[in-house]
Amino acid sequence: MSTSVYNRKDRASVDTLRLLAVDMVETAQSGHPGLPLGAAPLLYVLWTRFLKRDPLVPHWLNRDRFVLSPGHGSALLYALLHLCGYGLTIDDLKNFRQWGSLTPGHPEKDVTPGVEVSTGPLGHGLAMGVGLAMGERMMGTRFNKPGFPLFNHFTYGLVSDGDLMEGVAAEAASLAGVQALGKLIYLYDDNHMTIEGSTDLAFTEDVRGRFLAYGWQVIVVADGEDLLSVHLALENAQRNLEKPSLIMCRTVLGAGSPKADTPKAHGEPLGAEALAKTRQFYGYGDQAPFFVDERVAKNFHQRSQTYVPERLAWEATLAQYRIDYPEESAELNRRLAAELPELGEAKNFPQKDLSTRAASSLILNDLAQKLPELVGGSADLGPSNKTILEGLGSFLPLTPSGRNIHFGVREHAMGAIVNGLALYQGILPYGSTFLSFADFARPSLRMAALMGLKVIHIYTHDSVGVGEDGPTHQPVEQLAALRILPRVTVIRPADAYETAALWPVVLKRSGPAVFILSRQDLPVLRPDDYPAIRTGPAFGGYVLSDSEGTPEAIILATGSEVGLALAAQKLLVGQKKIRVVSLPSWELFEERDQAYRDSVLPPQIDKRLAVEAALSIGWARYLGPKGQMVSVEDYGRSAPAAKLFDALGFTPEKVAARVLGLFD
Repeated sequence: MSTSVYNRKDRASVDTLRLLAVDMVETAQSGHPGLPLGAAPLLYVLWTRFLKRDPLVPHWLNRDRFVLSPGHGSALLYALLHLCGYGLTIDDLKNFRQWGSLTPGHPEKDVTPGVEVSTGPLGHGLAMGVGLAMGERMMGTRFNKPGFPLFNHFTYGLVSDGDLMEGVAAEAASLAGVQALGKLIYLYDDNHMTIEGSTDLAFTEDVRGRFLAYGWQVIVVADGEDLLSVHLALENAQRNLEKPSLIMCRTVLGAGSPKADTPKAHGEPLGAEALAKTRQFYGYGDQAPFFVDERVAKNFHQRSQTYVPERLAWEATLAQYRIDYPEESAELNRRLAAELPELGEAKNFPQKDLSTRAASSLILNDLAQKLPELVGGSADLGPSNKTILEGLGSFLPLTPSGRNIHFGVREHAMGAIVNGLALYQGILPYGSTFLSFADFARPSLRMAALMGLKVIHIYTHDSVGVGEDGPTHQPVEQLAALRILPRVTVIRPADAYETAALWPVVLKRSGPAVFILSRQDLPVLRPDDYPAIRTGPAFGGYVLSDSEGTPEAIILATGSEVGLALAAQKLLVGQKKIRVVSLPSWELFEERDQAYRDSVLPPQIDKRLAVEAALSIGWARYLGPKGQMVSVEDYGRSAPAAKLFDALGFTPEKVAARVLGLFD
């Protein structure tokens, strides 16, 4: 039985959180007051009695992680961060949702001190929390030693009805059960209300039964206002390290306001009259907005000092660890600093044709021997994507040192979990699927870009070259869709050597990167024949094969179509002087100065033909007013790849004819 006693001071502290949040929303005339009013008791108990943290050292490695999955409730989180000593001032709270403020509309990593994860799209926070919990297990397995528990903490989160409706949450929760993530604990703000009305309109399932079926422990708190019941539930959750825990807390949206338990409490200011009545309900009717009683401030300050001794003891443990385990310490320091060891020279490849997925597999396995932080897997397509790390085992509860993650057929959750792993630090994660299914993971990739996370996505089966599998598996629009994402580096290498040249580039860059790789075998472009292929790909675009004398036209291509461009160039020898430019990464190419780009694509050469088995969207920037494109502007067909390429104009003869047509 818990010895913690909750008294009037605690109740006043909860109500202060509530009113600070609604004052923020009212001042901004924008935001979501309902969740803070209902969920404040849950987070008060968690943050003051359980969450292991030190606001003076917010990035302490062994801190507990907290994820606010319903990010629209950010005002409650900011109120907590203010009262718990993370440096947010009352003026910061008053600047809620304004330009350049530390209190944006939804929590943003690296903007607000104490915010671990950017959240807003519902379900993503829940899924990223799964990745954080997996990260704690991975790092603990690698670095913990007897008497040196460097990584030993919980991952907590608040989830909402909306979170649990999202498919990404279902996928991630299912996998969390398989992984038996006993240090993952979620408080469920079970208020039975959505923007459109009661959850009975669209969400009537047995959530308890569903999570029990996933393999979770489920604890029910009948009244979320009962601080002691919430406390006891969290204690019980901590004791069960065999299963993740969902604590279902019955709450009221907009509790204490005239709009309580109605959709109007969700996403709009209460209004002056309703806010006055809410303040009166909680006994603060005579106080000005943003009022904090001295006793409440002292209570939060004292509670925020709870784990300072533990943090100091941990630092002493780390200092001794560095003496006793110098090799492990050196690796830990390198990984946390995101520094790379010496990777060695790019390998040579066999003479035979090789798909870029197979070439990437050889490189990936070579890198895995040098980068113990490299972990990842596929959405049940490892043998097809060729992303299995050979001999390095499966990451499972009984084999936590394994480095192959089995995500199952869960592309959406895979992307979000990979984000969580990257957020943990010291881990370099990748995920993989077919390019045609990249859209399932796209929202997670967008979140990775927003947060600047170092994640790698490997998408294979990159074109109509998939052939007989037909249009459902033949990507057409995905490449263009990936290229329009800000802060994402998209790589489509032409062969094994371009793949080898670009992997180190990706590893050295910040932010997310995507490899687009072929299923079909491609000619290996020998460096003896094409010297630029060793270093040129790092520039994003380069002259792979030039004409003798000043070029009259340029063929631009990426990926599997580069070999096709080279074949067309050979057919035109003696007729026209043709330059072949490979553009494996538009993002890398655009980072080069104008002089370099003009040296590759001289402005005076306006006869240009681009060849890519995908939509032509975006290519105009490189083609100019007289350029043309061999592309795929509709879906493919179920047929052998050779037949498809011929029908769509992707043969050396047809490309050569299109080049000659430029001169007409």
